[in-house]
Amino acid sequence: MNEAKFNPEDMPILDLDTSETSRYEASRFLDSPEVISAYLAESMKAQDPQLLMKALAEVAKAQGVHKVAQEAGVNRESLYKSLKGGEKTRFETVRKVMKALGVELTVQPIGATTAPPTVATRTAAIAKKPAKAKAAAAAKPTAAKELHQG
Repeated sequence: MNEAKFNPEDMPILDLDTSETSRYEASRFLDSPEVISAYLAESMKAQDPQLLMKALAEVAKAQGVHKVAQEAGVNRESLYKSLKGGEKTRFETVRKVMKALGVELTVQPIGATTAPPTVATRTAAIAKKPAKAKAAAAAKPTAAKELHQG
């Protein structure tokens, strides 16, 4: 049996008018802390530092680079240089920029499907417990206290 081979020259040429379309810019859609957090979390899943820097740059652009630089305590040019990628940015700079953007890094077990409980969610859960349970919880040392005391 003789199979026909694919020949790209046989394909029709599409003449698309793109003059009415605009360039996609993620920064136009990064308009709430929840969206920003989800966007950065997805970029971190790739485990590519350059992708994270580009994502941080998009968020900074959405919030105003000058404002973000001021809140992070760095000058605007330095922020641009740090976020453009290609060089190793100090963790402290990334942390300051993320804080200025209103987000923070969290740690969770690899493969976890939900975020670990935060201090706020743990405090809220304790507040809902009956008085006896609250007293018992207050008397019980936490792992963090044990680490600092031991």
